[in-house]
Amino acid sequence: MLLANPNVTRQPYPDDLKQIMSIASADESRQWLGQWSSINANGTPLYNLPSLASELGVAQVLVKDESVRSQLGSFKALGAPIALVRLIMRTFAERQFNATDLFAGKHAAELAHFTVISATDGNHGRALAAAAQSIGCRCVIVLHAHVSVERETAIAAYGAQIVRITGNYDESVEEAASLAERNGWLVVSDTAYEGYQDIPRDVMQGYGTIPAEIIEDLQAQSTPRPPFTHVFLQGGVGGLAAGIASYLWEHFAEQRPTFIVVEPAQADCLYQSATSGKAAKATGSVDSVMAGLACGETSPLAWQFLQPCVDFFMTIEDDEAVASMKQLAQGSQEDIPLVAGESAVAGLSALTRLMHSPRLAADVGLDEQSRVLLISTEGATAPGVYEKLVGESSDSVLKRQVDWLSRT
Repeated sequence: MLLANPNVTRQPYPDDLKQIMSIASADESRQWLGQWSSINANGTPLYNLPSLASELGVAQVLVKDESVRSQLGSFKALGAPIALVRLIMRTFAERQFNATDLFAGKHAAELAHFTVISATDGNHGRALAAAAQSIGCRCVIVLHAHVSVERETAIAAYGAQIVRITGNYDESVEEAASLAERNGWLVVSDTAYEGYQDIPRDVMQGYGTIPAEIIEDLQAQSTPRPPFTHVFLQGGVGGLAAGIASYLWEHFAEQRPTFIVVEPAQADCLYQSATSGKAAKATGSVDSVMAGLACGETSPLAWQFLQPCVDFFMTIEDDEAVASMKQLAQGSQEDIPLVAGESAVAGLSALTRLMHSPRLAADVGLDEQSRVLLISTEGATAPGVYEKLVGESSDSVLKRQVDWLSRT
């Protein structure tokens, strides 16, 4: 389903939003994240896929590959760690901690009894656990029934205490809040709710690293207009989309590209928010193969940014995501093979659907002149799930990727 946002505007980035999230704060977060040894100091690659562009009928398809952001395998390495550092700095303001020393574990003894907690579908919790281990504080992660044992094991490997519940993601969020209140722990969540905005804001601000790197990579092509006409962004609770869209909106002002937010049909909270004009809940089962996007309730904070700048909201089906995973894994003589996880391919799935329908493509302004930006948000964060869906192991795809690179 495709919905044109009735509340979208074309104007410079508003000052009231800049007070919450800005390029300046995102760049500061990026600098701090650069002090963490678990982050790829060189950033992540931006690939041009000419064969895919030709097949779909657009001028260019660019893919930002977040699978190599860190050993964590996803963009979440940018959000939870910076939110944790900023939380510690606020909580212990009199100690005047700095990001470099915190990430290096120099204050581990002082923070040994400081405990943070979060619910997760996998990647956010893994990133929080990894950051907590580096810093030296305690971490508790609440997992719902649909999180695989493989993802649980990956989180526990960073020393986090795991709490399992039988409900869905939104119920795990409630359980994390309850445990925090009973035990005096602090929640580090990527979704906001009433009275809880600072940490989700910091998480979203960390995601600004992605557009900052993209703009730098394309600087030679930069003009007052962006070097891409359309940006497809994953949905979820809205944090990633808000972090990237706000940065690009501020940078390009009213000349910003067209933003299209994509989510699973059964986890359509952002689509429903656009329909109702306010942060809303999903209408489906909130159970999708796209585990990282299987969220039932929109973050009200993220919605403040998405409502005025996202041009279209769209839902896709699970089988479309699996087909896109296979397509990126295959590659071609001109296109590098890519390991893209279940949630990483939402944008490509939406682009493919739109370009297969001349009417829908026209509705969103896609044609043979369009230059499209996709964000591949994760690699094979659950290798067993990836191999089952793609029919090939991620190691096999990576081997072909190395072979492809050696020929270019």
